[in-house]
Amino acid sequence: MTTPHPASPAGAHGYLAVPVPTSDRPGPWPGVVLVHDAFGLGDDMREQADWLAAAGYLVAVPDLFGGRGAVRCVKGTFTQLTAQRGPVFDRLDAVRARLAADPACTGRVGVIGYCMGGGFALVLAGRPGWSAAGVNYGILPADLAAVLDGACPIVASFGGRDRALEHAAERVADAAEQAGVVVDVREYPRAGHAFINRIAIASPLSPLLRLAGAGYDHAAAADAKRRILAFFDTHLRAAAG
Repeated sequence: MTTPHPASPAGAHGYLAVPVPTSDRPGPWPGVVLVHDAFGLGDDMREQADWLAAAGYLVAVPDLFGGRGAVRCVKGTFTQLTAQRGPVFDRLDAVRARLAADPACTGRVGVIGYCMGGGFALVLAGRPGWSAAGVNYGILPADLAAVLDGACPIVASFGGRDRALEHAAERVADAAEQAGVVVDVREYPRAGHAFINRIAIASPLSPLLRLAGAGYDHAAAADAKRRILAFFDTHLRAAAG
C-alpha cells in the first residue's frame, strides 16, 4: 500500500492501495476507484482505500485537486458534479481504464465515493465500464431517475440526522426500483453526514460539515463497511471469478 509513481493507475498525485497476496486471494484482484470527499486526498481517504485493499481490492484514489488545496478547487469540482461533465469525469474514467488494464486487476472495476465523491459515484454508476458502485452520503442529482437508468448495482448509505440529505435513501431506493437497478440502500437513524469518515477538525471546511450534522459514528460506519464488502464481493469479485 503506497503512493504510486506517475504511470500507476491513480496518477502522479494519487494513491494506490495494493492487497497483500494470500493463498485464497493471490491476485489479480478486482479494482475500485475511490473518489475522495471535499477535503481532498488526505489520511482519512487513504485509510478508506487501505481497508478495501485489506479485503482484497486494488484501490486507486486519484487526487482530483491535483495536489492543490481543497479551498481553491472544491467549488469548481462541485460545479462539474452538478453539470455531470468536465475534466474530473474524464479523469475518473481514465483512472478506471488504467486500473482495468493493470496486470494486478481482474479487469472489473467498481467505484466508491464519500460526500462529494459519493455524488460522483452515483452519477458514474449509470455510465459504461463500472461493475458496482458504493455511494456514501452523496448529493443526489436533480435527474436521479435518468442517472440510474441502466446503472450498475449500487450500495448506498445515508445518515438519518444528515440535514442536507433528508429522504435521500428513500429517493435512491424508489428511483432504483423504477429503473430495475440492483440496490442495497440504508439510512442509519442516529448517524449524521460523513459518519464513516474521521474528519480533521482543523480543516477550514469542518464548520460547514458540522452545520450539515456531520460526525463519525462507529456503529453505523462498521455496518456500512460490512454491507459494502458483502455487496462488492457479490457484484464485483464473484462476477469476476
